[in-house]
Amino acid sequence: MPAWESLKNHQNQLIRKQLEGSTFIAPSTSQAITALTGPDMALLALPDGYADLGWMSDDGAQYSADVSTSDVTSWGAVEPTRRDITSDVTTLQVNLQETNKQTIGLYTGVDMSAVVPDAASGEVAVAKPDRPPLRYWRVLTIGVDLSDGGEIYTARFLPRASVTDKDGQSFNNQDDPTTWPVTLTGYMDSTLGYSERFFFAGPGWSALLSAMGF
Repeated sequence: MPAWESLKNHQNQLIRKQLEGSTFIAPSTSQAITALTGPDMALLALPDGYADLGWMSDDGAQYSADVSTSDVTSWGAVEPTRRDITSDVTTLQVNLQETNKQTIGLYTGVDMSAVVPDAASGEVAVAKPDRPPLRYWRVLTIGVDLSDGGEIYTARFLPRASVTDKDGQSFNNQDDPTTWPVTLTGYMDSTLGYSERFFFAGPGWSALLSAMGF
């Protein structure tokens, strides 16, 4: 029998963290993300229309998965004999710290393309719609890690997402700034044929391909 030390294969260089990152949004009519990097493993420029939502809280980009199943139970069996996935929904929660055109629009549900500052004072006023329409976005989150081989990029792309919830907002002079906390839910893009895509890239990723089993 092999000794445990020769049997196990624990590789601490494969433990990933996202040391920093950003979430970008674009109108649903913008080009989808098909690749993060080029042949030189450097990050590609994002297509037209993508805007960085800026700084967010220490919680970063919080992705959640809500999976529902339907079970078949059978006479004499002590566990389900069949299980089908009936729902698999991805949500993204971000607590945005910057006040800008994108964060105001996401939180209020207002179409900011029609909002123009006052020509004399620069004042901006937006009225929350009585029944905000569901506006759909392309949403890309890129996280950056470091390894001996260089930067590692881990990204999640929602080709069709909308704001489905938002948390409260505080006006105060305490340590926490005024934020714009929203939750986006991803949906199937019928043209692309998926609701979410993962990307892993960068020189550090390439250097670890063999160790990861590729």
